[in-house]
Amino acid sequence: MRILFIGDVYGAPGRKMIDEYVPKLKQHYKPAVTIINGENAASGRGITEKIYKGFLSAGAQAVTLGNHAWDNKGIFEFIDHAKTLVRPANFPAGTPGAGYTMVKINQLEVAVVNLMGRTFMQPTDCPFKKADEIIEEVSKRTPFIFVDFHAEATSEKQAMGWYLDGRVTAVVGTHTHVQTADNRVLPKGTAFMCDVGMTGPYDGVLGVDKEAVLYKFLTSMPVRFEVAEGREQLSGVVIDADPKTGLATSIERILINEDHPFYQ
Repeated sequence: MRILFIGDVYGAPGRKMIDEYVPKLKQHYKPAVTIINGENAASGRGITEKIYKGFLSAGAQAVTLGNHAWDNKGIFEFIDHAKTLVRPANFPAGTPGAGYTMVKINQLEVAVVNLMGRTFMQPTDCPFKKADEIIEEVSKRTPFIFVDFHAEATSEKQAMGWYLDGRVTAVVGTHTHVQTADNRVLPKGTAFMCDVGMTGPYDGVLGVDKEAVLYKFLTSMPVRFEVAEGREQLSGVVIDADPKTGLATSIERILINEDHPFYQ
């Protein structure tokens, strides 16, 4: 079982990279499942139904979100009907949408779970306890469990990796938009990486126009953040898992930009 995951798509530059490279990546790696984090896909904040459907058309079987899930208010009109759009499962009870989805691949299923951290993030329910609940439920159906942990602190992300080691296929981090170099398979068989990185502007600051960010740091004055223009990048991972146990055998980083071209 091979899983392709693309990290934090940011605005139009990120969507451009999805359209251009996801078909190429799918042809090259031949993943069974492709997952995209799209919480910043609409002008850097939130997602629209059109963008969500565009990701599916580009080849994704599931789309995960994060703390910006509700920034585009139109999401409330379609999220309950978007069966493969997954918001953080540890949002409070009664929140629209679902915290995980089951993707069927031939006779197999892959559980795609979205969780959000609490350190330096908005208050929400415990992601560790929620992970326990979901794993107990979905492990009755499949050994393939992919977790997108949308969190700020590397310590919390590492803690989640160790907590779920041997119980899920992968725990990969999103949210901080900078790809980390700590991809590895933990001792009990869970693929882990603190942050997959961002798909979007290469020359901004976390996707934002750098001049606006510099102005804010230099003056402490409020400023409107806009999506950066210029060169683009794509960040992701490819995970291989044992077809019987669901445990990971490898995790490979993907980084495509002007300095790291993609060779097929």
